[in-house]
Amino acid sequence: MVSRRRSLVRDGLLTILFLGLVWLAASRLAGGGGETVIGQPRVVDGDTLAIGRDRIRLIGIDAPESEQTCERDGRDWNCGQEARRHLARLIGKTAVACEGRADDRYGRRLAICAAGGEDLNARMVEDGFAVAFGDYEVEEADARARRAGLWAGTFDRPRDWRARHGGIAEVPHIDMDWIKALLRRIETAWTSR
Repeated sequence: MVSRRRSLVRDGLLTILFLGLVWLAASRLAGGGGETVIGQPRVVDGDTLAIGRDRIRLIGIDAPESEQTCERDGRDWNCGQEARRHLARLIGKTAVACEGRADDRYGRRLAICAAGGEDLNARMVEDGFAVAFGDYEVEEADARARRAGLWAGTFDRPRDWRARHGGIAEVPHIDMDWIKALLRRIETAWTSR
């Protein structure tokens, strides 16, 4: 009985040590190595910016396509254009800093972008003008609960809309560092208990 208890304690300590090392590695990997693009962007759509020659796709979110319509109060509205306008309003005349490490298969830099220190990716989902696409699930749940933006009516998820209308096929983005994304999900699940 005593040796079984020691074994459980040892296994528990080894698990904690392993998770701590993974957390440390993720923190170090997430802290650097990304390329930062800074400038006044042109807003292409609700999740894509152009800064100079760089096309930047906001990672972890998916906004309605420019031609996409949604329904609210029994009427259609151009949610794709409204998502683009909302992103443009968030940016205003402020320079944007986008940090990314990888390009998608269409040559766009997958990045987290900030204007005035505010995470634009998170804000688009929080305000209900984009859905979670591999990240930002907590922000999406909050927007849905508040019936913000798209959630005030009915809509097709942008990925589904693209599939039906011959648009580009994208897979949900995983945060630039999959270990960091996994740990963020574990932390979110743990703290929401």
